[in-house]
Amino acid sequence: MSYKNFPMVSKVIFGRGSFNQLGEILSPNRLNMNAPFIYIVDDVFKSYPWLTSRIPLAYDDRIIYESANEEPKTSQVDKLVEDIILGCKERPSGIIGIGGGSMLDLAKAVSIMLTNDGETKDYQGWDIVKNKGIYHVGIPTISGTGAEVSRTTVLTGPSKKLGINSDYTPFDQVILDPELTKNVPKDQWFYTGMDCFIHCVESLNGTYLNAFSKSYGDMAYEQCKAIFLEDNLTQEETQDQLMMASWHGGMSIVYSQVGVAHAMSYGLSYVLGTKHGIGNCIVFDHLEEFYPKDVKLFKAMKSKHDIELPTGICADLSDKDLDTMISIALSLEPLWENAIGKNWKKSITPKKLKELYLKM
Repeated sequence: MSYKNFPMVSKVIFGRGSFNQLGEILSPNRLNMNAPFIYIVDDVFKSYPWLTSRIPLAYDDRIIYESANEEPKTSQVDKLVEDIILGCKERPSGIIGIGGGSMLDLAKAVSIMLTNDGETKDYQGWDIVKNKGIYHVGIPTISGTGAEVSRTTVLTGPSKKLGINSDYTPFDQVILDPELTKNVPKDQWFYTGMDCFIHCVESLNGTYLNAFSKSYGDMAYEQCKAIFLEDNLTQEETQDQLMMASWHGGMSIVYSQVGVAHAMSYGLSYVLGTKHGIGNCIVFDHLEEFYPKDVKLFKAMKSKHDIELPTGICADLSDKDLDTMISIALSLEPLWENAIGKNWKKSITPKKLKELYLKM
């Protein structure tokens, strides 16, 4: 039997205020004065100088602000890479992503595309990347996506939503500073936290489950239950715990796979532009058939935090749009095999998925 030999993030620092060490972490990795560090930062932080004023700019370093209002696109990565190449005297020393999953995925993709020819869409899939990307650092400012630890960068391309899944995708360095999550709006906190919870559910209930994935998944699952159902944690403890749950939940799927909610939310995202976290929540709300115990828990969490999910989002879609969503969901074969087993095509049919989508 052949076992997967996955890379890990080689360096990680955790702690409140650890963001202040960014300068000393980066300086040994600067190639020379003409090779800048490029910071890809969520544009919401333009109005938060408590973060931006602490970015250690030197020489030709620059900040590029990007919006996280839409899911990252392959065309967006291509534009960023072109902009960086035209604006730098030499290839950058590194790319630093600061923000949620979208910014972290953009940073990972840009790092790869600076050393690989062609367009980003050519690399959507599993193990297509040929060359190691440039040095890249991930600094999450919201917890739950697991993007800081995963070997994928999820992108919407011209014909599909699919990650660049490769051994060259994971960050070289991650900084986990729970203080950076202090301004996250409550709804966003919930949706992204549920992304982590759903990672654990899909990993722990999947056919790919093994002791490696289970040990991480169990830990993150229990942390999510404590964070979202109990009242005994302080705000700081909640921030710390969710940052660690995100890491462990991400690690759980590194060596297994996600499942039904993720497969179907990719379809929602591609056709409707639904953001990943809320998309997972909308789908998961209707998956009692697959994850009965955990959907019940999810509904309890939703109720406790007064979260109202959008309804009827697929009601007015054309048959063409529904068919597109269904074909994107069905194309994610490893996710279905993990969720249902090798014979998943017998039970997961276009008709079945259409019925599920029309409930949402």
